[in-house]
Amino acid sequence: MSQYLSLLIFIGLVCFAAVTGALFPTGPWYDALTKPVWTPPNWVFPIAWTILYVMIAIAGWRVWNVSGINSALVVWGIGLVLNAAWSWLMFGEHQIGLALADLIGMWISIAAFIWLARPIDSTAALLMVPYLIWVSYAGALNLNIWLNNP
Repeated sequence: MSQYLSLLIFIGLVCFAAVTGALFPTGPWYDALTKPVWTPPNWVFPIAWTILYVMIAIAGWRVWNVSGINSALVVWGIGLVLNAAWSWLMFGEHQIGLALADLIGMWISIAAFIWLARPIDSTAALLMVPYLIWVSYAGALNLNIWLNNP
């Protein structure tokens, strides 16, 4: 039973990060920005993030179950903090450049987690690959918005 309790803790941590997306919605400011034609419609984001957040929680939980707190899990936590900060920077503070810098840090933390988790639990590492791909896409989108909205 304690194994499932720890899963609930990881889900709770990820939910805490996810709440920032709800606290700082896109709103009229974001709608008015010049965005590339390959920007997905707003309804795609909550679906994608829900799936990714579940995968992020399971990946962290799997590493925890195998080896407890270690460098992979520390990097996982750092990435979660950066994830939570992005919505605040982008939509709360309207700091597109700082949001991009945050996203670069997030990308590095995800890649580092994958690298560090691979020898511990290869499934945990693989669970984070879609997240890395999504954040790469989000980074390209963030960069384009930053460059086209002085």
